[in-house]
This record gives sequence, structure tokens and C-alpha cells, in this order.
Amino acid sequence: MPIKLSVSPRTVLLCDYGMGGFVPPEMVKRRPVVIVSPRLPHRDGLCTVVPLSGTPPLHAVPYVVKVDLPEPLPDPFGERTFWAKCDMVGTVAFGRLDLFQTKRGHDGRRRYLHPKLPQDAFAEVRRGVLFALGLGHLTITTPGTH
Repeated sequence: MPIKLSVSPRTVLLCDYGMGGFVPPEMVKRRPVVIVSPRLPHRDGLCTVVPLSGTPPLHAVPYVVKVDLPEPLPDPFGERTFWAKCDMVGTVAFGRLDLFQTKRGHDGRRRYLHPKLPQDAFAEVRRGVLFALGLGHLTITTPGTH
């Protein structure tokens, strides 16, 4: 069931890009995403996300960021390590987003996970978004970094 209310940045949700409106090479299937936008006034029902991929990039680029989650996601994702595809940042409707479900509790009710990216990983994702938008010059760099 889709989310109804906004969730905080750093939260990892499941996004159904396969609902239509996207065409390859855009995202066209269900995949984990990290919320990158806060709740904004007059923007109900929308949030900005960066998709997460379990496949490492072919080339090292500053807009694809390796992130490690504290716990693995449920199957079929079942991993802790993902790559944030910051060049695929997009604004999506809540109707595409869902929480990850786990087994039902002893009371028979559905249980949901609320995974979050660690603060340092989220900072790297935000930095990757800047590079993806051609705004990498706004990041603070140190010798040996991008």
C-alpha cells in the first residue's frame, strides 16, 4: 500500500517505477530509493528520491555513490551494500512509494521496516546529486577527491 504522509530524508523506501510514465533508459522497475527532499510547503504527495542499485557501476564517477545500510533489506533485495544512482534523481508521487514489509507479528498485523541511511552516507548521496546536476563545483573538495 502506498505511503500517505511524507517521510524524512535518509529513509529508504520501495519505489515502483514500473507503474508507467518512465521509459528506458529511465528506471522502469521496482527498486529501493532514498528520500533526499524534506517535506516542502505546497508540495503534498511528492518527494524527491535517488534510486539504489545492487550492481556496482562500470566506471567510477562522482554521481554514483556506494552506501552501506545498517541492516540488509528484505528479499528480493536482501543486501546491505548499494550504489546510489544520483544521476537518476527524480520527484515521484507517494503512490509509487511503499515501506518495506516484514513477516506479520504475533497479532497478525503487518510489520514495516523504516531503514535509514547513516548520516555520512547521506551526505555523500547529496554530494553525488550535486555532481549529477553539474553543480559539483559547489562541494567542498580536498586534495585527492573529486
